[in-house]
Amino acid sequence: MSETRVALITGSSSGIGAAIARRMAAEGINVVVNSTRSETAGKELAAELPDAVYVQGDVANPDDARRMVETAVNAYGRLDILVNNAGATRFIPLDDLNAADADVWRSVFEVNVFGAWQMITAAVPNLRASGSGSIVNISSVAGTRALGSSIPYAVSKASLNHLTRLLAAQLGPSIRVNAIAPGLIETPWYDDAEEVWESSREWITANAPLRRVGTPQDVAEAALYLVNAAYTTGDVLTVDGGRHIV
Repeated sequence: MSETRVALITGSSSGIGAAIARRMAAEGINVVVNSTRSETAGKELAAELPDAVYVQGDVANPDDARRMVETAVNAYGRLDILVNNAGATRFIPLDDLNAADADVWRSVFEVNVFGAWQMITAAVPNLRASGSGSIVNISSVAGTRALGSSIPYAVSKASLNHLTRLLAAQLGPSIRVNAIAPGLIETPWYDDAEEVWESSREWITANAPLRRVGTPQDVAEAALYLVNAAYTTGDVLTVDGGRHIV
């Protein structure tokens, strides 16, 4: 079995996930790229990276979650890192309670909470076998503050933060579990919410200490830090340019 670390990164055909895949590959980590629908983009990214493979699968489907882990282990003989980046949201004003019906809640939680849980439970035996497994959950500042693209989304990320802490307490010492809570990051998520994007960008560039919105690369650097931070577990690392302190 190779000594090179292996990372499975869900939702990694574009945006934050793709940036994490590129950063980890640059560090010499073998990467498994995943997407639910963007198969062409996922395969192209895997072809761009050294010794990477692509697997199509939906984290909300438990059979797909198990198959994605199996793909990583079959390709490399091990799994050391799981990055739960796949996410879902609906842009619904926080005061529009009727629009956030039960179907919206279910669709968001299926990916952001249940999907992460299914990936983790599928991966744990192999992460434990590696001896120094690392799970990084991509959360959001919406999980720590009263804001976000919708109430179901914000609550799902708060759930993911607490899941991170609970699992860190249960899976140590062989597996560390941390999360990243990004602020406003320039990704394709906002392509269909231009008004939300522009108003948020204006506020952040005028008021946040670092005076800019984030990039996927900013989150990727945080993810690499956490997979290498051998004495850090149960942490939710905020990556928002200081937005949370103003």
